[in-house]
Amino acid sequence: MTRPFADLHVAVLMGGLSSEREVSLSSGKECADALEGQVAKVSRVDAGRDIAQVLAALKPDVVLNALHGEWGEDGCVQGILETLQIPYTHSGVLASAITMDKDKTKSILRAAGVLVPGGGLFDRHAVARGHVIPPPYIVKPNAEGSSVGVYLVAEGAPPQAEVGADDWTYGDQVMVEPYIRGKELAVAVIGEATGPRALTVTDITPVKGFYDYEAKYAPGGSVHQLPADLPPAVFEAAMRESELAHAALGCRGVSRSDFRYDDLNDVLVLLEVNTQPGMTPTSLVPEQAAFAGMGYKDLVRWMVEDASCPR
Repeated sequence: MTRPFADLHVAVLMGGLSSEREVSLSSGKECADALEGQVAKVSRVDAGRDIAQVLAALKPDVVLNALHGEWGEDGCVQGILETLQIPYTHSGVLASAITMDKDKTKSILRAAGVLVPGGGLFDRHAVARGHVIPPPYIVKPNAEGSSVGVYLVAEGAPPQAEVGADDWTYGDQVMVEPYIRGKELAVAVIGEATGPRALTVTDITPVKGFYDYEAKYAPGGSVHQLPADLPPAVFEAAMRESELAHAALGCRGVSRSDFRYDDLNDVLVLLEVNTQPGMTPTSLVPEQAAFAGMGYKDLVRWMVEDASCPR
């Protein structure tokens, strides 16, 4: 971008059409609030199917994409922005589409030498009728985030009947993976695919039960320890593998890699990579950026300054 940062008109996309709409509204509000006073104009856009027409009329200099989930995070909106030739934040069309598909992401990470969970895709009705792999295991949509539609099937528990229900809206195939006991870890990465930089490792402990949607976004739903108290070799492996994942998938801007670390067996497994990580008050990326010396406003500014087209 050639214009001074203070002269920019930034459109912040939020809300959207996915099951993660409420999280996106919170992320977008925080980002827009952070930009107020830093740039000439901030347009808060609750993104709908008329987004191309809305942006064509607004004519922003930059789009900060704070959408989460299907349509906003899977390459669709990124394709619209490429067509309109508006510089935008986060990953481009291909990386966004790949990382939104958990099965394809695992294939690429496995080829890059990153340890990922076993299991695979199964018909949701088969999963609802019986155990397709031995419990305990995790059932989750193949193309959702924020732990939407995620279930832990414990040893001795019946199959997860909810995934076979008529009101299930997350696709006819679901990802089923062996449950990995131990620590829930996350690593934020910023930068180009050719030179990504991991910030730190956070150890996440849910206040109660499983690390689900409520534990992620409800105030006090989980406790974050950063930097995580891990053996140095494990800490460095999480940092290195998150950078490797960012690069292998072609991510841009900010990403977040989620891990499980089985401390009894000393096994670190990368679960998934998020190309549009949350920017809410309880989100991990701004917390890690602050630990690394980058305040929330500075992080949002960096994201806008990093925007480009094509991505």
